[in-house]
Amino acid sequence: MERLIKAQAKEGLQQIVPTGVMHFLDFARLSLRKGQRHSTKAEERESVLDVFSGIASIAVETVNGQKQVFSDVGARADVFSGPPVMVYLPPHSSYEITAASEEFDAGIFSAPSNATAPPTLLAGPAVTAKNVGRDNWQRTVYSALAENVAAERLLAGETLNPPGNWSSFPPHKHDRSNPPNEAVLEEIYFFRTRPAQGFGLMWTYTAADDPEGFSTVFVIEDGDTVLLPKGYHPVVAAPGYELHYTWVLAGEERRYGAWADDPKHAWVKNA
Repeated sequence: MERLIKAQAKEGLQQIVPTGVMHFLDFARLSLRKGQRHSTKAEERESVLDVFSGIASIAVETVNGQKQVFSDVGARADVFSGPPVMVYLPPHSSYEITAASEEFDAGIFSAPSNATAPPTLLAGPAVTAKNVGRDNWQRTVYSALAENVAAERLLAGETLNPPGNWSSFPPHKHDRSNPPNEAVLEEIYFFRTRPAQGFGLMWTYTAADDPEGFSTVFVIEDGDTVLLPKGYHPVVAAPGYELHYTWVLAGEERRYGAWADDPKHAWVKNA
């Protein structure tokens, strides 16, 4: 499995992580111009649409034939200009996305599901923002798709790193079943940088006793995607550059916060 996928500029639907590469998650990026449309049927997968920039109308028809239209979804100029707006799309639903702004950019993440939750717009009060950490590992974490929707697998949000700051710190992982503390959850990060020529670094590594261990440092640039099937995964933004990533989790269990800090570095929380 290639765990770092470099940015590839393309209009329309770009399948960045096809179904079957990871156990649960896939990821596509959708870029439309005003008036252009994208339609699909979700089959046996629930999806979450994260609007990176622009505005669209989203018409959804559920497996029961119920129709719903979310108008004027989105608004921010880019991911650095405000909290996320997301839409939860249940399995077996059909949906059509129509761009209402000059440009519309979004990510669509999905996982297998038998959920019966309705289509849900996640915006405003439905999105929580927390300042997490301190000093040079302070960052803003937005949680959008969480316990507020009865999804079966997906959890989704965004993280904003100030220049030079760390996130996903202390390093944590979620690749073993150790209730109630840790659950098995794979994850995808999709990165943006501001200014766009910026970069960050991400260290992905496994616990010392992992029989299929690895330790890899990735240079993260604007539009890159990192697949996290397991392991610890701290991130740092280069000085002078803001770093943003959409994060989406999926697994057999669905519990945000069910992770284990690297015991070598967990002490910073109490220092």
